[in-house]
Amino acid sequence: MWHGRQHLVLATPLVATCVLAGIWDGFQSGLFNGSPIVDRPAPLVVDATLGVAAGLAVLVRRDRPRLLYVTALLSWGVTGAYPALLIAQFAIGAHLRSGRQQILLTAVMLAAVSGPLWMVSGGDGAVPVSFVLCVVPVLVGLYLTSRRELMANLRDRARRNEREERLRIEQARAEERAQIARDMHDVVTHRVSLMVLHATALESTQGRDAVAIASQIQSIGRAALEELRTLVGVLRDGAAAPLRPQPGLADLDELVASSRALGLTVELAVEDGLRTPALVEHAVYRVVQEALTNVHKHAHDARTVVSVRAVPDGVRVVVRDSGGSLAPTVATGGGHGLLGISERVRLVGGTLRTHRPPGGGFEICADLPAARLAEEEDGA
Repeated sequence: MWHGRQHLVLATPLVATCVLAGIWDGFQSGLFNGSPIVDRPAPLVVDATLGVAAGLAVLVRRDRPRLLYVTALLSWGVTGAYPALLIAQFAIGAHLRSGRQQILLTAVMLAAVSGPLWMVSGGDGAVPVSFVLCVVPVLVGLYLTSRRELMANLRDRARRNEREERLRIEQARAEERAQIARDMHDVVTHRVSLMVLHATALESTQGRDAVAIASQIQSIGRAALEELRTLVGVLRDGAAAPLRPQPGLADLDELVASSRALGLTVELAVEDGLRTPALVEHAVYRVVQEALTNVHKHAHDARTVVSVRAVPDGVRVVVRDSGGSLAPTVATGGGHGLLGISERVRLVGGTLRTHRPPGGGFEICADLPAARLAEEEDGA
């Protein structure tokens, strides 16, 4: 509705000018005293009719620029009126899509205008006037149309970029939620498993060392609650993520020590001088953490060996236990732990393998591409 009204408002003075050019010689070329084709003027009714026809054609210039072109050519040939000619040539450049037709129609109009002018005023007057009347409006129409299309393309591109940016933000949020879910699983599984095992140990001691074991349960519970509050705050309230570094290779000793405190026999072997990106170190820590949690639950009396060493393509983590019995009062769980660390390893471009060795027990082996990730971090 608004665009149609705006088009009518802009067209009204153009229509009035074309109609007026049919009856007022101020908008007609005075060189011909009427028609540039014949020596005598046309009747007023003919001039007025052509002016009205050109004015009406102006209203449909966008959809039918050729109709305006024909009426403008007739108005020029019969009355010497030039306003419709200027508008028609502009419409040819702005609204006619065929470049071949634009050139052809401009050449015809140029010949129709320059021929009579040449005979009356010679080439010095005919050439510049014909160029201004026939060629300049076409060029202006082409320029404005190209500019309008360019601005429309830029707006479309901006809207497309905005949609893509929203999609990227949503994807990043989904990945962040998945990362938080993995961390929550790691925290809950490991901490709660330790608390249950400590509680089991407290029951088996029959009162001996009860204070020390209860203190350990309390410390583990508080640590679990603190980590859960932080993760839930990030997930629910959009709070800033904690700035403390994520656990890595340097924290493996503490992780193994907490397992030993529960009576698990664990040997840790980390290659000296091993340097890996922080993302890989965090993945290594989570793999070992989940593997030890599984040992606590499924083979608490087994001997476990944790090995972290460099390989040609990165870092290899191996956690192998000798096999044992299921810990008392510990549920087996839903099996999401191995799926979680498998996904975590895959996100950094690594692979995870699990199998049962011929001698018994269970082995988890993860290969992480530390060298490639280090190059990416340096490039970033």
